[in-house]
Amino acid sequence: MTLEETLDQIKLQNAVSCAAHPFAVSNGIRGKASLCNLIESFNSNNVDIFSNILANKFAEHHNMYSIAGSDSHVRSTIGRCKNTIESENNIDSIVYNLFRGGSRIHRVNYATKKELYEHAYYVLYNSSEALLDYVSEYHPNAYHMFKWALKSFTSKPDSKFWYTLGLFGLYLTKRVSKKVNIGGYTPEIFEERSWKRLISLALVP
Repeated sequence: MTLEETLDQIKLQNAVSCAAHPFAVSNGIRGKASLCNLIESFNSNNVDIFSNILANKFAEHHNMYSIAGSDSHVRSTIGRCKNTIESENNIDSIVYNLFRGGSRIHRVNYATKKELYEHAYYVLYNSSEALLDYVSEYHPNAYHMFKWALKSFTSKPDSKFWYTLGLFGLYLTKRVSKKVNIGGYTPEIFEERSWKRLISLALVP
């Protein structure tokens, strides 16, 4: 479904919508975050820092209720962020008070580089088939190389080569995030998913 269709379904269920990591490099909804009830102004996995800075400024500018998220996909990061809420101990009261801005960010901490690497392994390992199908359909020329790389990484995640490559990827991500989220470079580059342009943007001073 589109974002708007998803939000309609949420409203029909009297549920609360939250824009998760809205300015993240990989999958943020950016300005459309204003359509949601809440905004995640701090995400533990956004170690580029700049996407969190922009999310917090966006929340303040649009007078949105903020929460923090651990974004835990691995056990070690559960509870990295905590929110408190003034409510009764039942789901109806919690949802009602989320609508009214009754929650407060209690604690925020970033995930470590090691934990992000574990997160990447979890995502890639559990999404292997879907990723291969995607590459086969949209990037057939790179399929065999991608398949080899995916198998190599998921079978030997403790490899120094892949860990070093992961750290380099984080470095490039931070550079791109700074240029787009702080420097004013067009965010459409994230929607295009052009790896050549993204890598070029990250490497050029």
